[in-house]
Amino acid sequence: MNAIVQRWNRFLDRPWTKNGRLGFWLIVASCLTTIAVAFLGPSSVTLNVGPANGSLLPPYFIPVEWGERIGLPLSEWVVVPALWVGITIGTVGLLIAWRAVTAGWRPRIHRMFYLGVGLNVATAAVPPLTSADVLMYAAYGRLQRQGVDPYSITPAEIFRQTYDPVLVWTERPWQDTPSVYGPIASFTQWLANVLGGESMHDVVFWLQLIHVTAFIVVCAVMIKLAHGDAALQTRSVLFTILNPLLIWAVVAGGHNEALTLVFAIVALWFMRRSAFVTGIFIGLAGSVKVSLVFYGLAMVWGYRHDWRKVLQLSIGALIPIGILYGVFAPHALFAASRNTGYVSGGSWAPWVDSALAWVLPGDVARSTTGILGWTGMLVIGWMLSRVLPWKAVPGAALPAERDPLTIAVRTAVVLCTAWLVTSPYTLAWYDLIVWAPLALLHRTRLDWLMALRGTALSVGYVTGRTVGFSDFMVDVVAFTIRDVISSGVQWFVLGVIVSWFWSTNRQWPTASFVLNGFRGLLVSGPRAERAAAASGTPAGGKVGPPLVRRISAPRPGGRKSGS
Repeated sequence: MNAIVQRWNRFLDRPWTKNGRLGFWLIVASCLTTIAVAFLGPSSVTLNVGPANGSLLPPYFIPVEWGERIGLPLSEWVVVPALWVGITIGTVGLLIAWRAVTAGWRPRIHRMFYLGVGLNVATAAVPPLTSADVLMYAAYGRLQRQGVDPYSITPAEIFRQTYDPVLVWTERPWQDTPSVYGPIASFTQWLANVLGGESMHDVVFWLQLIHVTAFIVVCAVMIKLAHGDAALQTRSVLFTILNPLLIWAVVAGGHNEALTLVFAIVALWFMRRSAFVTGIFIGLAGSVKVSLVFYGLAMVWGYRHDWRKVLQLSIGALIPIGILYGVFAPHALFAASRNTGYVSGGSWAPWVDSALAWVLPGDVARSTTGILGWTGMLVIGWMLSRVLPWKAVPGAALPAERDPLTIAVRTAVVLCTAWLVTSPYTLAWYDLIVWAPLALLHRTRLDWLMALRGTALSVGYVTGRTVGFSDFMVDVVAFTIRDVISSGVQWFVLGVIVSWFWSTNRQWPTASFVLNGFRGLLVSGPRAERAAAASGTPAGGKVGPPLVRRISAPRPGGRKSGS
């Protein structure tokens, strides 16, 4: 094993592994591969968004009738491997550029940002790839425009009864599923249909425009939060706007994850300015998807030593949530619960679910898998909280452990990472909620673990559509890559996190930790915070007994001590 480690270290010491320009070129090549495959028009991996019918709007692609004259669409054995290679070289480029930054490379931030904007806009200007989710967004907006409730009526119930020029382009398997999105997401879906009219092609354009704009805003705010630290700003660019895994999963896939996150990231921007405004924006975030509750919890934790700010945050959040859910879409608040109980290919769960199904009824096996996921989230969350470093976000007036923004960013990474790696239903585009705040943390093992996880899921879902592929591609190739290799990678990621915790900071919460934690909540205000910053003493008072129990290292030839 030591020989393998030494060889790996010698490999990483080669100059090209820290060549930032090479990393950039690989990222660009990855994005251009995606754009080229999509521009070739509808295929097994590229969505058919319907005819342009003379529209000058994107998405742009070679029309089907033109493509047939030059031998299009290309075989699945051409486009699928091409995307596999594109995703992989993009990840390699990201890691090389990241290592270059760690080694001291400092490119111009504005040039990097504009390059990222250009790649994202170009990717959004061609048809989406491998996931038909954007067609379902369009379908839900179409239902609203027709006066139908998308939370109770499915697109299939309409187009099976009558022809519809938009709904007819939707794909399996979600045609019979009602909407699970919050009122803001539903509004954008309706708006895209109003602007796009009777054309799925144009509706998709407006959805893509909304989503890519939100993504650019997310990235711009994260870069601005890193202002004053050149290394951190460069890291922020690489982890957001120039991250090939996010460009692929979020933008090329046409997903609305950036719309989900943009309000939460703006809320982070206001954390040092106004708790009430922060609450308004996190409430808006929750009105897109309820999964943003993790960011809300992180912000409460950041303000926990000042009950006034917690109250302001809560009031601010309740205003948009109360209005949007209570008045406009009261049943949308519970729509996301329909997603519970699913198991996605490529996650850790299929192996466990399949094993349990041998001895338990299917529903019981699935419920047990879900319980294991929630339990694992608590365990992994604790482990990450012990090993992630503390580094103040630029502009902090307090130590990192007392600065509300730093606490919120770090806690968001802990909670969201724990949720992603332990959830039975997890997909590559969900990773945006971790990559964004992770950009503001110090370099850790979590960086390459997220890259590894995202690569495995992205490669696994190149064949994610349920139409257009041969049986061999679906039953053999896709199954092997997604349900064997990708699932194995997810187990590896979990194992590394456990090993990281076990080898560096083996601590478990004690009764004192729980009791003192509750006692310490909401017991101090701004005056106590200033005193704590000056003295280094916790704002709640005296330094108490140890709040965690350290596990002793195993003794040679003996038993472990501690618990």
